[in-house]
Amino acid sequence: MRTAAADGLTVRMTGTGHSFTGAAVADGVLLRPGGLTAVRAVDTATGLVTVEAGLPLHALNRLLDEHGLALANMGDIQEQTAAGALQTATHGTGRDAAGLASQVAALELVLADGTAVTCSPDERPELFDAARAGVGALGIVTAVTWRTVPAFLLRAREEPMAWDEVLSRVDELDAANEHFEFYWFPHTERCLTKRNNRVEGPAEPLSRFKGWLDDEFLSNTVFGAINHVTHRAPGTVPFVNGISAKALGARTFTDTSYKVFTSPRTVRFKEQEYAIPRDQLVPALRDLRALYEKRGWRISFPIEVRMLPEEDAWLSMAYGRPTAFIAIHVFHRDPHEEYFQGVEELMTAVGGRPHWGKMHTRDAAYLETVYPRLADFRALRDELDPDRRFANAYTRQVFGD
Repeated sequence: MRTAAADGLTVRMTGTGHSFTGAAVADGVLLRPGGLTAVRAVDTATGLVTVEAGLPLHALNRLLDEHGLALANMGDIQEQTAAGALQTATHGTGRDAAGLASQVAALELVLADGTAVTCSPDERPELFDAARAGVGALGIVTAVTWRTVPAFLLRAREEPMAWDEVLSRVDELDAANEHFEFYWFPHTERCLTKRNNRVEGPAEPLSRFKGWLDDEFLSNTVFGAINHVTHRAPGTVPFVNGISAKALGARTFTDTSYKVFTSPRTVRFKEQEYAIPRDQLVPALRDLRALYEKRGWRISFPIEVRMLPEEDAWLSMAYGRPTAFIAIHVFHRDPHEEYFQGVEELMTAVGGRPHWGKMHTRDAAYLETVYPRLADFRALRDELDPDRRFANAYTRQVFGD
């Protein structure tokens, strides 16, 4: 940091390249976290675990499991680095347990002047609340102390359900399950619902063959082949989605929590995700479906819907309000502009907040209207990084210059 400052260069830290935005793009010095993967401390009595920024989540999950610990909630991907996932406010779905930003006990950062600091609820609490999901704009995160829970098993219940039934029961299903989410297949009446709840055991994981068949072959290999077909013949999308939706089957299994939360994803895609007030979910979904008919879109990827309780990290997408997340995707070779723009207009009309790591066009002027503490974040940034040592095109877009 000191050398970069002396040379007048900006600095960004990359992770594993999972984000779709330019959050980690460096105009000057690019730091890579491959040398920051140490486990500094594991306290099984308190559940506090400190790891360095570059440790991938899949390695963190295995480490925690070996010590009888776990993250209370997480998203469905575990390839990101600990710091990368945290800085973009990565989340899962949960009735009681919130996203990664709510499971952090302390952060270690290197600031723009080259000093290393620690922040927590008791030590520099404003920096802690701002930097937990700070998109790397306040400092380079070098270590994260996680507040973990005793390891637990999840009973996964996955089953198809009709669109109208899901929307009419979404409040009931959310309230009755610790982790509820669903996927709607555009151009069909079918959804896939997922309900995950803690159980005492015993573990009843999927057989190796069944896991490979469902999660590797059908969800990735076959789905990838389908998208190559629909890319060449978009008119086949409604028919193909109808076949895919009808092929959905129910399954139930029990396994270690992170093995239920996460799944392999090998089909390349582009993604946009918005967080909206929880009470706007059903009308927003109905409006979104109407847009398909109005615009004539042909989309092969399902719509993903998740929910989260309110969080207190200033730039969490769930800050200060119960939140629903609507994620849309397209095959990486398909055009996305019209589709993403249309959905973005719908989401921003209800105060939607874009995911920091996924494609969007929002700027600081808009984001100030939906993040009550963004002005405080920018003031702290002015204090800690007046020369914008951590700036790049993306931070200038979302935070101003």
